[in-house]
Amino acid sequence: MAIDTGAHPRIRSYVLRAGRVGSGQARALAEIGPRFMLPYQPGVLDLDAVFGRSVPRVLEIGFGMGEGLAEIAAAHPENDYLGVEVHTPGVGALLKQVGERGLANVRVIQHDAVEVLTHMLAPDSLAGIHIFFPDPWHKKRHHKRRLIQPSLARLLASRLRPGGYIHLATDWQDYAEQMLAVLSAEPLLANTVAGYAPRPDTRPLTKFEQRGIRLGHGVWDLVFRRS
Repeated sequence: MAIDTGAHPRIRSYVLRAGRVGSGQARALAEIGPRFMLPYQPGVLDLDAVFGRSVPRVLEIGFGMGEGLAEIAAAHPENDYLGVEVHTPGVGALLKQVGERGLANVRVIQHDAVEVLTHMLAPDSLAGIHIFFPDPWHKKRHHKRRLIQPSLARLLASRLRPGGYIHLATDWQDYAEQMLAVLSAEPLLANTVAGYAPRPDTRPLTKFEQRGIRLGHGVWDLVFRRS
């Protein structure tokens, strides 16, 4: 399923930065990466073959340094988790945690998430999708770069199985308002509450978020389900 983003070429929601890769991250990329990283391919993944079993699958887009994804995967060994991230230090950091925690239920794709969704994931294949604290592109002229747009909501919904969920979180109120409007307008999705959701226990608090809470900053969670 291809999508029209309304701009050609597509406006990407991220800028690749040359972040420093630490020695532990580099070692994890070299030693753990070959087993747990999946190359991008313009064809649908056989997730049962990839994970070696058939259980619910959850996609996390933009996992940052991977602390949250690793914690969730460790707490829920009954599920498989597919993380998509473009930045090499974050990929290395997650792989390091995969090795340290002995996580067998995580796989990583270092590639553009929209292309992964479009070409590698089949319709109705996911039990859940997590997008936590995507880049808010806070300047108004950059709002077109925000990840959460109607075309993406349509694509995300199509990859969820009926009853599957999308969980978003942001600490920018105007982005939260945009997220709520975009997801509410998608016919395949229904809000699980009226407005914003209380933070589910399944989403760990990051150090960044804990610091923001101490400073009085707000965080908005949204949880929608596929009809």
